[in-house]
Amino acid sequence: MLSQTEENYLKTIFLILEEEKPLTISVLSSRIGVSMPTVNSMIKSLSGKDLIKYTKYKPIEVTKNGKLQAANIIRKHRLTEMYLAEKMGFGWEEVHAIAEQMEHINSILFFDKMDELLGFPKIDPHGSPIPNKDGIITPIIYTSLAACQNGYTVNIAAIKESSFEFLSFLNSKQLALGSVLEIIKIESYDGSIELVDKSGTKHILSKIVCEKLLVNIISGPIQD
Repeated sequence: MLSQTEENYLKTIFLILEEEKPLTISVLSSRIGVSMPTVNSMIKSLSGKDLIKYTKYKPIEVTKNGKLQAANIIRKHRLTEMYLAEKMGFGWEEVHAIAEQMEHINSILFFDKMDELLGFPKIDPHGSPIPNKDGIITPIIYTSLAACQNGYTVNIAAIKESSFEFLSFLNSKQLALGSVLEIIKIESYDGSIELVDKSGTKHILSKIVCEKLLVNIISGPIQD
């Protein structure tokens, strides 16, 4: 059985490798804000349990067993988030911190029952895919709002950051998954985007915010 710290490292390594490669000790140290000797010690521990592969001066890799265990941790986390949001009425900005604790519960039956009660959801409250019981994560292709063009109509499908602060910011703008927005202006100087929602309310979002919003494109600009 893994400790909570080992599970947290394994999940973090897995998620980073989903986004970018290669992953080195120094990069991991920088990403999680822990000293390199501390990271190196944990990497040796995980390697000894056949969860990762690591050779000095070479990138970190996750083994088949490591991927399965990491996906299971992520499954528990995202199912918990969905249960808290759908069955208990928590806001999407509140669920992450609670799920961080719940993901370390080891009962498979507990989370299988949660999955059943939810109707076997495919995504969590933030639009991220939920791994199935076999640890398979079906990727979902989204487009960053920052990559869209003027005149596009989109709907918010997922977010790249689930911090309380970011989600509270979106709440203050009354933006959520499913919000339909039309891009009416892109500022060439700083990349900020002006949009209008279905109620006619205008929003100006910075490039940083737009990069964190993942969307489905409903329609492109009307051609003259």
